Amino acid sequence: MPALITPPLALYVHFPWCDRKCPYCDFNSYTLNGELPHGAYLQRLIRDLEAQAPQVAGREVHSIFLGGGTPSLFAPQAIGELLSAARAQLSLADRLEVTLEANPGAIERGAFREYRAAGVTRVSLGAQSFDQERLTALGRIHSPAETRFAAAELHAADLGNFNLDLMYALPGQDCAAAVRDVQEAVELGPAHLSHYQLTLEPGTVFAARPPPLPDDDTAAAMLDECAALLEDAGFAQYEVSAYARAGQQCRHNLNYWTFGDYLGVGAGAHGKLTFPQAGQIVRTVQPREPRRYLAASDAELTRRVIPARELPFEFMLNALRLTGGFDAATFAQRTGLAWQEIAAPMEAAIARGLIVRTATGYRPSELGLRFLNDVLLGFMPESPKLPGSSALSIGVSGARAGNSRPLFTAPGRVVAE
Repeated sequence: MPALITPPLALYVHFPWCDRKCPYCDFNSYTLNGELPHGAYLQRLIRDLEAQAPQVAGREVHSIFLGGGTPSLFAPQAIGELLSAARAQLSLADRLEVTLEANPGAIERGAFREYRAAGVTRVSLGAQSFDQERLTALGRIHSPAETRFAAAELHAADLGNFNLDLMYALPGQDCAAAVRDVQEAVELGPAHLSHYQLTLEPGTVFAARPPPLPDDDTAAAMLDECAALLEDAGFAQYEVSAYARAGQQCRHNLNYWTFGDYLGVGAGAHGKLTFPQAGQIVRTVQPREPRRYLAASDAELTRRVIPARELPFEFMLNALRLTGGFDAATFAQRTGLAWQEIAAPMEAAIARGLIVRTATGYRPSELGLRFLNDVLLGFMPESPKLPGSSALSIGVSGARAGNSRPLFTAPGRVVAE
């Protein structure tokens, strides 16, 4: 069997509260009722870091993602204290990428400059649309003007490396409106843009009371026109729902997609850690509900060794999101499995035109990117049912990439940024 090799390491920190829970959102987030427990939650995060740090001693952390929920509800000083604690407990890389998720309506004037001083190097801004009617239908509390203001503040704070989250196939939206959203987003000068289709996720308000959405053909036309516009504007697609200017890909999300490791800190946060000497890859999950997490002991972190039969699906679920695919050697190094474990489903996908061979590995074809769920089904273990496999019902074109978020394997959420 190939030797299991320790992959790069990242840190994900989850902040579970929002001013309002959006009707389409199935992330681990909660409407804030009453006062935000700044101090108590910060101290719990620091204790969480201290408890988990020994298992990654000597390993360097290359990126940190502060996700939610709405992390920007926490003041820059709190974020600074958290990053200082991370620096004290972990070995942080010199060129550390630190991403903060922020909602345009939850940022005070001048705050981005303070977040930058606290150690934030990148921001992911939840714009979603520049059409007020669409924002209202989505339950968003910010306006298009607030998104434009936030983008200007980011540039003024020397945080030009920011992402804009956009959604398409929204209630009542036509193709021209979807294209206008992308045009307006590009005009704000982001370095990165996440573009994902609105999908009706189980357990959400929209799933219980579905709004009228564009049909599949209209949604596909939106995606095609918006992708062409982004390419003309200098944004290259590198992941199924992520586009970036040259050199501005999200390093944290790339770590997910290449089956890297990450510590998960915060309510409901997931982690993944590789232990080569034991020949194990372990997933961790924190208590999900904020009050339970705040009251929990360190022993309540759930740990699960991923069985070898599940690793092909776990790896492909992530790696095949990348337009450039993956090297064959990476599969062996990060799963400890021989190539013959996936040879049959890989050849079947190639024969169907869903996967293409490259000089060093494999990548999804254009057709494969459109029907990625079908590709992934070929790598699923037959039995018993894989925990979380219901995530395959998610349309990959609608997968939210950070924000930063690989289907059911992402930290604290269903999908990444």
